[in-house]
Amino acid sequence: MSREEETAPSRALLKLSGEVLAGPSSSTGIDPDVLEAIAGILAGVVRSGARMAVVMGGGNFVRGRSALRFDRVRADYMGMLGTLINGLALEGALLQAGARCLLTSAIPVSGVAGQWDISQARRALDAGSIVLCAGGTGNPYLSTDTAAALRAVQLECSVLLKGTKVDGVYTGDPAKDPASRRYSSLTFDEYLERDLGVMDGAAIAVCREGSLPVVVFDVVSDPRNIASALARPEEVGTIIGGEQT
Repeated sequence: MSREEETAPSRALLKLSGEVLAGPSSSTGIDPDVLEAIAGILAGVVRSGARMAVVMGGGNFVRGRSALRFDRVRADYMGMLGTLINGLALEGALLQAGARCLLTSAIPVSGVAGQWDISQARRALDAGSIVLCAGGTGNPYLSTDTAAALRAVQLECSVLLKGTKVDGVYTGDPAKDPASRRYSSLTFDEYLERDLGVMDGAAIAVCREGSLPVVVFDVVSDPRNIASALARPEEVGTIIGGEQT
């Protein structure tokens, strides 16, 4: 048995931003090579014995209030529909990779995805299916990070993996400030007090309430980091959680 198989948690939730699915050379649409690579890694992780759920962002299609000039509620619903497009794409790629999956949505889309149901999702995880959670929380004013935290707690996951374009949480923006340093770990309170911005405060508060650690890591440069974040999180990213100060 490999080290990954020995240490992989029984249930984990992966949060993928829409920008990740767009690939390194674009901010819009879906890069089929990136999609295929992520699906292959997820299928392999599940074959190794882990149970996986995934929450998708929708920023590769629309970022709602940051890009549009009308009301926030309408813009947020547009973003939720973007996550459903990403969910359908990942479902197709996972099926091609030989994985079983269940696509669910927090907003009703009969004939496209099943309505989010905690009991059904838990049964699917136990049966070895990858559960895809689209539609955010189904409510405007709440981010897909918050949706990821809620779903991870509801599914009794042992860790939330946030796959991004950077390899952890930094003291500043490493793209703008070369002096920024990466944190190896932070407590929930430290993260909130320093307002570090990688995940919104509501999501971190949910994780703190549920004692759910978060691993922030880079998935763009190497999708294999998904498996590494499960087995060796301290080597690939920043761990948020642990004892409170």
